[in-house]
Amino acid sequence: MLFEPCSVAPCRDPTGFRFELAKFKCHSMKHEKSQELKEKIAILPDTPGVYMYFDKEGTVIYVGKAKNLKRRVSSYFNRTHDVLRTNLLVRNIADMKYIVVPTEQDALNLENSMIKEYKPRYNVLLKDDKSYPWIVVTNELYPRVFLTRQHVRDGSKYYGPYTNTAVARTVLELIAELYPVRTCRIPITPDYLARGKGRRCLQYHIKRCKGCCTGEIDPETYNGYIDRVRQILRGETQELMTYLRSEMERLSMELRFEEAQELKQSYRLLENYRSKSVIVSQTIGDVDVFGFDDDGGNEVYVNYMHVRRGAVVRSVTLRYRRSLEESRAQILGYAMEEIRLSLGVEYDEIIVAEAPEVEMTGITFTIPRRGDKAKLLEVSERNARQNRVDDLKHMERHNPEERVDKLMERMKADFRLSELPRHIECFDNSNIQGTNPVASCVVFRNGRPSKKDYRHFNIRTVEGPDDFASMKEVLTRRYTRLMEEGQGLPQLIVVDGGKGQLSSAVEALDEMGLRGQIAVVGIAKRLEEIYFPGDSVPLYIDKNSETLRVVQHLRDEAHRFAITHHRNRRSKSALVSELDGIKGIGPKTAEALLQHFKSVKRLREADEADIAAIIGPAKAKILLSSFNYHTPNIPTGETNDI
Repeated sequence: MLFEPCSVAPCRDPTGFRFELAKFKCHSMKHEKSQELKEKIAILPDTPGVYMYFDKEGTVIYVGKAKNLKRRVSSYFNRTHDVLRTNLLVRNIADMKYIVVPTEQDALNLENSMIKEYKPRYNVLLKDDKSYPWIVVTNELYPRVFLTRQHVRDGSKYYGPYTNTAVARTVLELIAELYPVRTCRIPITPDYLARGKGRRCLQYHIKRCKGCCTGEIDPETYNGYIDRVRQILRGETQELMTYLRSEMERLSMELRFEEAQELKQSYRLLENYRSKSVIVSQTIGDVDVFGFDDDGGNEVYVNYMHVRRGAVVRSVTLRYRRSLEESRAQILGYAMEEIRLSLGVEYDEIIVAEAPEVEMTGITFTIPRRGDKAKLLEVSERNARQNRVDDLKHMERHNPEERVDKLMERMKADFRLSELPRHIECFDNSNIQGTNPVASCVVFRNGRPSKKDYRHFNIRTVEGPDDFASMKEVLTRRYTRLMEEGQGLPQLIVVDGGKGQLSSAVEALDEMGLRGQIAVVGIAKRLEEIYFPGDSVPLYIDKNSETLRVVQHLRDEAHRFAITHHRNRRSKSALVSELDGIKGIGPKTAEALLQHFKSVKRLREADEADIAAIIGPAKAKILLSSFNYHTPNIPTGETNDI
């Protein structure tokens, strides 16, 4: 970026720093970036994560964390910053990448590990050898519990890391109050105890230690306390929370409110306590993770994460297109070989969801079901899925027709259709024990709602709560009218319900002679299974499939539209019923009153003149006299003997 000469006093700073700063202050302009970078920013997700800025040479120049990636990254480019360092950073940004994580806590830990790995030029904090603290339970005869930033491979158990040190210290203080855990650094061994050189310290005399150094408490009893401590550090804090609540209540009863407030603060810190991190784990060493996102279509996304010393330091996502119906295991093998050749990675242990079809000697494949490795695999799969979403957003911005065509082709294959489902209709019923039965029809065109084509139906011929007969009536009325008016029929009908509703829909199409012209399926709510006519075995579409998302959207829209109409109708009928018994007030008069006043309550509170303006003075007097008769004003202390 070039700067024009600035009309300021001559600068005597030989480094030119002050002159550069003056030029920045005089020219408060936004930093223009490439169109590709602007598009990346525009499609960022509103999720926690870590972002990385690269310069023209591809070097990482800044790593940051965000609770909301889109909002945070956008803030760099929509204004000129007051800090020179930030402006210089934005000027040098040529590219951007990001990693999504489940929580803000994980974003903090990932930011820490990646800053230490890349040491970006514009990062000031977290570049030293310090890290977030851990709580360690030592591997000794009488274990100690304390806060540390150092990791020693001696069999000790580490919990954390803690991005909020105050929370960690509070947990330690509460543990010390509950359990007699020793705080001395004496290496207590059986030989040490046998020599009898231990002495009772102050902690023993104030009842906060059981005399470990003198052997007054046996190791089995002491380790029972340590087991409870480990439970707390794993996040099982119910016992501790119960203790704090009881102490707060006791202190409040004794009017010791200041002490109760201190315990309350500890209680709140403990509520926000987290002992585990998905991104950083002491139980995981140097591993490689491959996450998979496959919706059954032609495009498959594979995310690779490299973990060093339990911390994620690199994430890469690859996209593959199926050409010969390759299996997931085959594509996973391709990805592993590509990462090995392009990045020069030497695998030792690989975490995957399924074993790949590739021959690799000396490599352990781990398929986790639970624990830290399973959580890490889930994060990798989340990033693979996010890359698919980004590509879809990019396609929508540049070529929306191509994206629609891909979706239609996918739905055609999933539902075994003979043509693309450009026009889809979904039906749903709504009633309460057969009262005010209604149905809805929502219309999707090219995978999107066409709300101008939505229709409501009041059930006419069905008595009682009969969803099957109601579904048949609605479909018959809908498509009889479309054929009479010469309008186009849909390629696919979706019925909200299982086999019964689907059979009623098929029966209606048979009677109209439309069987075979329109495809029809049913979707059940419990497991999202898809039913086809004449097939007792349902179809289970992949949970990440866009086909299922469209069908779910159809079902939810139909339900929302039906229940809204049902509630409105039920509300109107309930309100009108209060006016039905008034002699001289007919249905049309009651409807006119409710349309104007919206409720009977407002009608009761209205002036006679306002009511007369709607229905005339004579009917207004009849109405008011009826209200006064049914709800007379009774003076305080009197009873109504009528």
